[in-house]
Amino acid sequence: MTGHGTDPSPWEARIRAELVTVVEEDRWRAPREFDALGPAGVLQEGAVVSFASNDYLGLSAHPAVVAAAHEALDRWGAGSGASRLVTGSRPIHSTLERALAQWKGTEAAVTFPTGFAANLGVLSTLGGPDVRVLSDELNHASIIDGCRLSRAALAVYRHRDMAHLDELLSAGSGSAGSAPPATPTIVVTDSVFSMDGDVAPVDELLDVCGRHGALLVLDEAHAVLGPDLPPATATAAVPVVVRVGTLSKALGSLGGFVAASRDVVDLLVNRARPYIFSTAPTPADAAAALAALRVLRSAEGETLTGRLASLIDRVVEAGLAPPGHPSPIIPVVLGAEQAALDASAALLDDGLWVPAIRPPTVPVGTSRLRVTLSAAHRDEDVDRLLHALVRLPRPAHAAAL
Repeated sequence: MTGHGTDPSPWEARIRAELVTVVEEDRWRAPREFDALGPAGVLQEGAVVSFASNDYLGLSAHPAVVAAAHEALDRWGAGSGASRLVTGSRPIHSTLERALAQWKGTEAAVTFPTGFAANLGVLSTLGGPDVRVLSDELNHASIIDGCRLSRAALAVYRHRDMAHLDELLSAGSGSAGSAPPATPTIVVTDSVFSMDGDVAPVDELLDVCGRHGALLVLDEAHAVLGPDLPPATATAAVPVVVRVGTLSKALGSLGGFVAASRDVVDLLVNRARPYIFSTAPTPADAAAALAALRVLRSAEGETLTGRLASLIDRVVEAGLAPPGHPSPIIPVVLGAEQAALDASAALLDDGLWVPAIRPPTVPVGTSRLRVTLSAAHRDEDVDRLLHALVRLPRPAHAAAL
């Protein structure tokens, strides 16, 4: 970056100073090219097996998914050309949305270019200066940014702490928590938390939101194995629930979606800026997601999810996750940033790619390896991973983090 004169411009100097700060904090990052179809591929360092992907069922390389994308390319071309409300909507988008709504048991669904955009769209549309948002402290960055864009009053409740959430809801209720909140309130949470692999207490969330008349936004991006929403009962106070999902993880494609009532979906179509002002998802991505969803809801999908659950059980048996761990995200918390970086490098030397996750992605002092499992992993590769993880030096305090 150079200016027209001999000295950098003020903006060039500012940008360089920010880059220097990143380097001095030892938090420099850059993408790494991974030449792969599925979990095995090649990095610059050589052949590796990735335990870093969110392709939990291996559907990104499934023949039916790839074939559907090819067919969509031949029929509609590479891009949509415009936003959905201009000329970007194709028949495959509507077909996918109907299938997503059926899957989630809602009246309607609408797709977005990414899951990140879906959260921004939901929270900025349903929020406002007269709305209050209560957010779990470990929610994903897309939820955090959506809360900021919502212009709503924001309060953060302690991670998975329903007593704290109930306390915050009661503070804004019309009469000691027995009436709907005087201020319209949104409770938003991941259902599976992306860095810890633990799950939100969905049944309790439904109960507390129902009692206080709060709307629940549930981001199910990582919920390949649940938790699932229970069926509504006639006697329970049932809150309005907006379900945010992704096409980019278990479904192996790219995009996000919102499944909800017809009124919520219609409002998003008319008010959500990421939907209105973004080019529509490509036909190939939509077709791939639809094919993946059909696989997921078939007998083959049951086999794949069963395979994934069995791999999680093996990690538990090795003592690397607690009994009953509910997701394919396995954190190995090491504490110090350098410890996580060194462990990741040691695994890479063994041909295993497991990323080091450190601040600001996770809190200071909780740097970790983030292991993600896929039904596409071979047994021998999982064996190698478990043997390597067990050998890693871990600080005595790490288990308490």
